[in-house]
Amino acid sequence: MAKERSTKPYLIRAICEWCSDSGLTAYLSVKVDAQTRVPMEHVKNGEIVLNVSPDAAHRLTIGDDTIQFAARFSGVSRECSIPVAAVQGIFAKENSQGLFFQPEPAAAATADAAPTPPAPGGKPRLQIVK
Repeated sequence: MAKERSTKPYLIRAICEWCSDSGLTAYLSVKVDAQTRVPMEHVKNGEIVLNVSPDAAHRLTIGDDTIQFAARFSGVSRECSIPVAAVQGIFAKENSQGLFFQPEPAAAATADAAPTPPAPGGKPRLQIVK
């Protein structure tokens, strides 16, 4: 029997396309782990929020396991590689509509036990309360 495919990369692609078609700015919320390649100076509390709209993310590829693109950070072009498992959510900057995902087993094992305080700047974020 074939391994069941995750719906997560398909949902990420769909929300990204919906944002583009609606004239909205797509943002990814990512829990940074050892496999995540992003500018670490922009990571706060083990998380980063990235603009993946066509104007910001060049050569964006949302694969089944990895999201890759090039983006400018402080004027310098950087290559980013994000495991799909590390994506916490994708949403529109303008109205916060989108999808947020439950932590995956690999990501949950590395997550901190203490809740993360809200990030400054008013950006939307998901916090699971148990």
